[in-house]
Formats: sequence, C-alpha cells, structure tokens
Amino acid sequence: VRAATASAGRLKQSVARWCYAKIAIEDLCRAASDMGITGMDLVAPEDWPVLRKYGITPAMVQGAGTFNDGWNNKANHDKLEEQARTSIARAADAKVPNVITLFGARRGMSDQEGIDNCITGLSRVKKFAEDHGVTLCIELLNSKVDHKDYQGDHTSFGVAVVKAVDSPRVKLLYDAYHMQIMEGDLIRTIRENIQYIAHFHVAGVPGRHEIDDTQEVQWRTVAKAIADLNFPGYIAHEFVPTRDPLTSLKQAVELLTV
Repeated sequence: VRAATASAGRLKQSVARWCYAKIAIEDLCRAASDMGITGMDLVAPEDWPVLRKYGITPAMVQGAGTFNDGWNNKANHDKLEEQARTSIARAADAKVPNVITLFGARRGMSDQEGIDNCITGLSRVKKFAEDHGVTLCIELLNSKVDHKDYQGDHTSFGVAVVKAVDSPRVKLLYDAYHMQIMEGDLIRTIRENIQYIAHFHVAGVPGRHEIDDTQEVQWRTVAKAIADLNFPGYIAHEFVPTRDPLTSLKQAVELLTV
C-alpha cells in the first residue's frame, strides 16, 4: 500500500528550501512533488521556474528586513518600504502568495513602542500589498534559543500589530517551533488567533529536527486542529534533518496529512 501523500490531506504542505540546501533544486522538487507537497518556502526567484515545472508554488519568499533590522525601528521604515514594494511586485508578477518580513531586535525598546512603530511602518505598505494581492507575513521567532533579543517573540505582540494594521494582506507567519519554545499552548493560541495567521512553520522541539517521537509536540494533533479551522494557507516543514533528509521529510509529510 502506497503511503498517503500530502495532497490526500486537508492542509497544503510546503518545505523550506534551506533545510535541504545540499539537494539540487530539481531533485528536491521532484521528490517533494511525489510526496504531494505543493509549496516551497524561501526559494530564490531564479529557482521559481523549476518549482512551477513540478506544480510547486513558491509559498513564502524573501520580503523585507532582517532579524535585527525590522519594522519596530522607525529608522528602518524607508528602506523596508522600498524592499517590501520590490518584493511584493515581483511576487505578484510570479503569482506568489506570500512574502516574509520581520519585527526586528528589541534593543531595550518597550513592547508598546515596538508595536506602535510596526503599525506605523506596515501601514505604509498595506495598500500596495492589497492592490497586488500578496500577503506580507511577519514572522514570530523565539528569543530564548535562536534569535536573542528579537522583539516579536510572543503571539500577543504579533497579534497586536496585525489587528491594528487591519489589512487582509498583513498577517503573521506563525512559526510553531519558535512559539512552542516561548509559550507552548499551541492549539488554543492558534484557535484564538487563526484570523491573523497566513502561514505556519513547524519543526521538532527541542533542536529543530524531525517532528517525530524524538521531541515534545504532537504535531499530528496540531495539524488536525489547524485543518479543523479550514485554514486555507500552507503549513511548511522547516526542520533540519538528522537522518536521510528525504526519508525524514516523507515521514513528516505523512504525519501532517490529516
């Protein structure tokens, strides 16, 4: 009996390119397509045609800012606006749904000031994103293990920004690996805030490796909860495999096929 592929499930699955950097893009696309994966995250524009050949959408692409220099600092707004507009226009031309952007490092700033600055900055680009039909996704990251001093490290911070910007084209990239480290309580948080979320990332905690029984989250249960909310976006595998990469990916895909 052939294992169920992602396309048999209720969620659209994607995979982060950087986690499989050693595999040639063509080979990765072929393997992903065979598994029923329909998206790929963080792929450079020159590789988008290869993805399309295999029926794979560039699901989340580079947008604006860095982990340290994001929308929470007004001094970055002019540069970020320019980067965002360029990325959004390029994505729209290629029928790419989402571009990624970041909150930035705290550097002693209060949450309220950071939130206010993000709202001001993102409000400058929301109309452009709406007009182009591309969603700007701000990523939630952990500040405990991987991204020291990152300000957007709790769901509540991101939701406060997205709620106030109030655009169908400015939403959160809810990285469940990062949020498990910071706050846990994944399913309840997702249910309460699903309208502010456009995209998910998953990886095993601790360690950011396989989402199997070597780690602490029941990812299949999380996936069912997301699917039960009729989530229309992608859930992307962003773990670093410790074993044969494509075997690990295939097992992960089967786990999230709900």
